[in-house]
Amino acid sequence: MLGMWRWVNGIVLRSDFGQWFVGLLEPILLILGVCPLPDLEHPIIRTDPALAHTASPPRSTRGTDPVLARVVPVRVPDWRLPLRPCSIRLPLFLPLAEVRATAKLHTGDLRATPRFRALFTFASVSDASPHVLLVPYPAQGHMQPLLHLASLLAARGLRLTVVETPATTHLLAPLLAEHPSSVRSLSFPSTVDHDTSGPTFIGADFHAHAAALRAPLGEWLRSHDRSDSKDDDVAADGRVVAVISDFFCGWTQPLAAEAGVPRLVFAPSGVLATATTHSLFRRMPRPPEGDAGRGYAVSFPALPDAPSYPWQQISRMYRSYAEGGRDEHSEGIKDNFLWNMEGLAFVCNTCHPLEGKYLEAQPLEDLASKRVWAVGPVAPPRASTGEGDPAGDVNAWLDAFPDSSVAYVSFGTMMVPPRPHAAALAAALERSGTPFVWAAATATLPDGFEDRAVAAGTGLVLRGWAPQVAALRHRAVGCFVTHCGWNSVLEACAAGVPMLAWPMAADQFFNARLVVEEARVALAASWGGFGAVPEADELARALAQVVGEAGAGMRARAVEIAAGMAEAIGEGGSSRRELDGLVQELGRGR
Repeated sequence: MLGMWRWVNGIVLRSDFGQWFVGLLEPILLILGVCPLPDLEHPIIRTDPALAHTASPPRSTRGTDPVLARVVPVRVPDWRLPLRPCSIRLPLFLPLAEVRATAKLHTGDLRATPRFRALFTFASVSDASPHVLLVPYPAQGHMQPLLHLASLLAARGLRLTVVETPATTHLLAPLLAEHPSSVRSLSFPSTVDHDTSGPTFIGADFHAHAAALRAPLGEWLRSHDRSDSKDDDVAADGRVVAVISDFFCGWTQPLAAEAGVPRLVFAPSGVLATATTHSLFRRMPRPPEGDAGRGYAVSFPALPDAPSYPWQQISRMYRSYAEGGRDEHSEGIKDNFLWNMEGLAFVCNTCHPLEGKYLEAQPLEDLASKRVWAVGPVAPPRASTGEGDPAGDVNAWLDAFPDSSVAYVSFGTMMVPPRPHAAALAAALERSGTPFVWAAATATLPDGFEDRAVAAGTGLVLRGWAPQVAALRHRAVGCFVTHCGWNSVLEACAAGVPMLAWPMAADQFFNARLVVEEARVALAASWGGFGAVPEADELARALAQVVGEAGAGMRARAVEIAAGMAEAIGEGGSSRRELDGLVQELGRGR
């Protein structure tokens, strides 16, 4: 009987129909807990060449564990990725309980035993899939969106290599766990050993990050520019067909060009902020001689409606360069943005419902007329995980308040409001009687403020990580007091929550103008940034206009944009189409 089965197997599996038929049969056998097929002398489906080095059991278990005595590749459908099989190495006789454990591991349950993590090798993608190198900038606000994009690309069958340094390993870990077969890390030491932040460090960090990674990454990239390499590791990885790197990693452009590989620029910002920032370094506007910039505004005539911004609202990164600070670091920043405009295209974490006016005006001269792929928002919604989770604790506190009555306050992970600004806001919250959740991180709040809020039951101050997405999606939150960092803007818009915009630096003024004047889902708290402290009474009046019934019109527009954003990332939506188009474009480089 076994001999006849082998004879049939040898003939049938040489045809496409035979492989399709067995592909249907195998899950039934696995469900029944019966798997006679591993008795065959060769696998049911030929093992993917990229997995050839995994065809044998781990050395540490060979000859010591009878269950691992014989292991062969068996193909079962991958329910997460249609039409892309998942290869699993099964032992000779597999008890039903362990088959179920296999199914849990297959669907992403990382609580499976270490033995099974070592035993099974999943190949959600084949060696024919495009291989893309991702280079993040090591700051959380930049890196997280690129890693979210990486997850979306991996889910669509791309193989990814993501550069990491010791300071960013923890940020990459969830992605590696989610896509163990299609995403690998490429580790390099770095002289930048902290989570980089705003204007204070940006010049030095640009230079240090590039200096540390340029040579080793260039060598690695050149070694992967051929698919016929004799190096086993390189051959297993396959040729890199594209580089996607953060727009603060412009130094990767000449490396990619030298290797003959196209580079795409990932912008964690919106397209308006990305275009204006690059336009500055391309056109080099500056105030007239002898003018300190108080009455000078920078216009962007190539953008729709030719927006203009006061000189003090232009990024300090650019202003310091234009005002004469042209040292080595500043020149490196300028080169960074000019290199970006030599890339193949821009990939923006934005969407048509929020920035359709600029996306539909493509090609944009301020981005060198390069294609802009609008694939956002890339971040998945984050929900509470239950008891003991900070999101659950915050949601439980919010449950006691009426709809749209609470202000959520956060200035982002890297921005700390100066003491006078924090004091003005604290006084405004108390005078207006607005309940609040303040993600204060390391901000210094006025003496006694937190104690008074806790005693009255009207305020909650969070230190450390804050569950911002979950809080914004709670029905009680009716206003987001924000610095208008782009990630925060996207999260507020996706949640349908109006904002009290208080931009401080970087691209925040561009973002604030977008949500205040164009989307009309925000009210400006102050346009003075770090240099001006608004009166507490002014802030209290602004809060009253956004929270509760007074902000109903603004809230209705925010809910409309949220619905549009949800549609954009859904099946057939604009961002989904853009993402699929990007994947197809990358696939052409194979």
